[in-house]
Amino acid sequence: MTDFLHHLWNTALATGLDVAPIVAILAFFQIAVLRRRPPNLRRIVIGAVYVLIGLTLFLVGLEEALFPIGEIMARQLTDPAFLGVAAAEAGWRDYLWVYVFAAAIGFATTVAEPSLLAVALKAHQVSGGTVSVWGLRITVAIGVAFGVALGTYRIVTGTPLYWYIVGGYALLILQTWRAVRVAGDIVPLAYDSGGVTTSTVTVPLVAALGLGLASTIPGRSPAIDGFGLIAFASLFPMISVLGYADLAAWRKRRRAALGKDGAEEGRKPK
Repeated sequence: MTDFLHHLWNTALATGLDVAPIVAILAFFQIAVLRRRPPNLRRIVIGAVYVLIGLTLFLVGLEEALFPIGEIMARQLTDPAFLGVAAAEAGWRDYLWVYVFAAAIGFATTVAEPSLLAVALKAHQVSGGTVSVWGLRITVAIGVAFGVALGTYRIVTGTPLYWYIVGGYALLILQTWRAVRVAGDIVPLAYDSGGVTTSTVTVPLVAALGLGLASTIPGRSPAIDGFGLIAFASLFPMISVLGYADLAAWRKRRRAALGKDGAEEGRKPK
């Protein structure tokens, strides 16, 4: 218990030092540039204390729970006793449950991502309800799930990372070019959706999964093969959101065409 409290105190001090430059910048602009007393100063101070406590507990939770969970699950799913085959003889098909777990954890952590929820709520608000909060969250989560699963497949097979990244961004460029013509207003939101997935909940588990997987598969290096999953988690949500927008635009055109055909049938003389 004493060691835990000591660790908690050291983390709180380190967090305070990390937050101090932000506080200094805000204070400088408020006092030296704006020359005004901050409104609701008491509320701001209380909120800052809450943020400091929350960050401290979150960082401790990462070290004590989330990172170990990702690494332990990766080791268990790649254990020869679970695979039913020696690690040196295992092929990419033997790691099916690794891909399933990667997709599931990518989907679940993205749905729980606070930054994605904030973006989805704002998008719903400014679009007048056109963008569904849950629709955007589920679409982004599907992209992350596919990306993380594909990233684990890359680690298992040992194929170069740039093959996937170059191919993915080539597809993204084509999607962007098409979306500008049919649904240009969705492009900025799609790109932001890729950024918010690499945040507080998703990154620790995904990074731990990649490092644990690379450390247990023969011939893989954690320093070389363990990283890269976060790039997949950032790239494929952009592709999924643009793909969803393209599908929605196609369905809208189809309904319009069917409605037009129906109207023309109704005007024909009988």
